[in-house]
Amino acid sequence: MPRFAANLTMMYTAHPFLDRFAAAAKDGFKAVEFLFPYDFAAKDIKERLTDNGLVQALFNAPPGDWAAGERGIASLPGREEEFRQSVQKALEYAAILGNNKLHVMAGLIAPDQSRDAHRAVYLRNLEYAAKKAQGPGITVVIEPINTRDIPGFFLNRQDDAQTICDEIGAPNLKVQFDIYHCQVVEGDVAVKLKRDMKRPNAGIGHIQIAGVPERHEPDIGELNYPYLFDLIDSLGYDGWIGCEYRPKAATSEGLDWLKPYL
Repeated sequence: MPRFAANLTMMYTAHPFLDRFAAAAKDGFKAVEFLFPYDFAAKDIKERLTDNGLVQALFNAPPGDWAAGERGIASLPGREEEFRQSVQKALEYAAILGNNKLHVMAGLIAPDQSRDAHRAVYLRNLEYAAKKAQGPGITVVIEPINTRDIPGFFLNRQDDAQTICDEIGAPNLKVQFDIYHCQVVEGDVAVKLKRDMKRPNAGIGHIQIAGVPERHEPDIGELNYPYLFDLIDSLGYDGWIGCEYRPKAATSEGLDWLKPYL
């Protein structure tokens, strides 16, 4: 039976952030994820997790200046020291919140910039992050993101992400397989899940879902999610599946798709 984590950045947005934990628990979620915790004290978030019996599944390392349009710094030449500080800050939060998955965003590349230069920085930074995270038992995940939603994002394809993990060879570096992004960029989702789930040197560390193409609930759009959930189960994935979608209306009213899995 798949296990689902509510993404509190996109879901329950009618509530202030710290009140979203209770709303998710009331609807039957046992875990949550979100983009960033850094606007709040880790102890305050931990209190909401504990009070509502929730597991923290995942969050992202600091991405640079999000408000200014940055979408990660892991591949950005000249930002290596800032990246190391971001990893340290994320690990400090993870030590309190209790999650064992940390997403590190690659960042944007301009058309006139060298992809090889970005890739070299990316690999060095990911190797550093994986080494720092290994001691506390945290898996670092990297996510291919489609360039319709984030134009210029450095990492877009599942096979490229798997190759990067293979090259680094860290046991705690894996791919975050967002089914929505994969369908937009590549399609053939089921075949890629089968191909990548049990790769010896990389594999899939976290899964996220959303309907395609509008990024609403998973029962809206072109994908057959009940089939994919059965497939994910059959492949032996036992991690959380993050519900990273924008509800079409109120979050709770759109959860009929979830009820068979509670």
